[in-house]
Amino acid sequence: MSDHDEEGYQGPATIYTADAEVAVKIELELRGYFQPIDGRYHWYGRVAADPAVTELVGKGKKDVVIRTPEGEAAATLSDVDPWGRFRVTGTSRPPFAIETSPAQG
Repeated sequence: MSDHDEEGYQGPATIYTADAEVAVKIELELRGYFQPIDGRYHWYGRVAADPAVTELVGKGKKDVVIRTPEGEAAATLSDVDPWGRFRVTGTSRPPFAIETSPAQG
């Protein structure tokens, strides 16, 4: 049962950490939705394979800030897939524009 529509972003981004900045010159693909159970917006996606991102993250996961032309948000990079793409996840305000509507009760 899925009563929510996913919103998203596909395009360039810049990834920041406490000690580095990496311009992702390839596609970043994100999707997200509002989860009424916890009252937060959940977003996720993949950063296209890029040696600079691999070097930045290393093995494991890394807390980052992702900036797109539409916004900026804290996120976590983790879980490399077989194609070298890192999973990115975040909650609350995403780094892309979303439609807002009044809460219905």
